[in-house]
Amino acid sequence: MPKVEINSVSKQNPHSLSEYRENVLEVAIGRQIRIYRKQREITVSDLSKMTGLSTGMLSKIENGNTSPSLSTLQTLSNALSIPMTAFFKQFEQERECIHTKANEGVEVEGEGTRAGHQYNLLGHLGSNDSGVIVEPYLIELTSETDTFKTFQHGGLETIYMLAGEITYRHGEGVYKLKPGDTLFFDANTPHGPETLDKLPARFLSIISYPLDK
Repeated sequence: MPKVEINSVSKQNPHSLSEYRENVLEVAIGRQIRIYRKQREITVSDLSKMTGLSTGMLSKIENGNTSPSLSTLQTLSNALSIPMTAFFKQFEQERECIHTKANEGVEVEGEGTRAGHQYNLLGHLGSNDSGVIVEPYLIELTSETDTFKTFQHGGLETIYMLAGEITYRHGEGVYKLKPGDTLFFDANTPHGPETLDKLPARFLSIISYPLDK
């Protein structure tokens, strides 16, 4: 397998610490202040004039390098027209993690499911700060006689083959998928298994799409 420098593909390393002192209260407060300031299209200089705080002090607060006093937070909340408790939102928010043990996924029935084929939802996170919904499915195909139509839905989809072999269509392209193969695609284009070449076939299907605003 060719080695690819992670920074040549993505500027985000999923296995690195996301930010120094990620969970420290000062960092969480500073991040929230920056978010609300930018949402209101206020520069640091503008906020300095509105609050009487120096630009250097505001920069230290936003970067989590100093602990602002309650009076300073009250001044900032008044300037940004938000409750002071909003500054603590990121620090206090509970982060969800879902552990689904083997054979305990939720079997899904609905559009796209077929007799003899099992669709198991392995987890689901609803409202979250990322702005993205991700739904991982374990799909098992066991029937040779079933016919397929293509699917089409919003978002992005990743397929990772675990067992068996299938030929998968995405738009005008067809792809032979064997264990270990990955297919990553825009799900707005019609797609779906075209032929079942070696059964039983099992693969992970991970669908991601934006939260409704």
